[in-house]
Amino acid sequence: MKLTAKTDIDAPAGFLYESLTDFPNWEREAVRRGIDIDRPAGVPLTGLGASWRISGRFRGKQRRLLLRIVKLVPGEVIEYSFDSPSAIGSIEFDISTLSARRSRLRLAIDVRPKTLAARLFLNTIRLAKGRVEGKLEARLAGLGSYVKQRHERSQAQA
Repeated sequence: MKLTAKTDIDAPAGFLYESLTDFPNWEREAVRRGIDIDRPAGVPLTGLGASWRISGRFRGKQRRLLLRIVKLVPGEVIEYSFDSPSAIGSIEFDISTLSARRSRLRLAIDVRPKTLAARLFLNTIRLAKGRVEGKLEARLAGLGSYVKQRHERSQAQA
């Protein structure tokens, strides 16, 4: 199943890419939200192949997944693959320049079930796809606001 969303951000594409690839910042943010993050041994800390073991509560159950960077095109694309006991898939961030101070972020999530329970859950989401994509778009807009605030702070410091 594919889910997509997009938002326009008042920050240059280069700054948006740097913000999205600031992995230590995102790790700290996840820990603040109660998510456990572990780096597998023997994988790069950044770039292609960088991986994270992530676990946290979702829908009342403890969930785990392995997140890995599979594609990086500087300033344009960041693609992750994920693997969990119940589903596999990919997450792709596509960045495009609208102007010198504005950029667009597109998000595409592709999820494939591995278990019957995951198949039933995805069928439920498929029935409410419009509403789910609306919520995803709102979350992406929140990410855009966060990046815009970081950009404004960096401009004020410069």
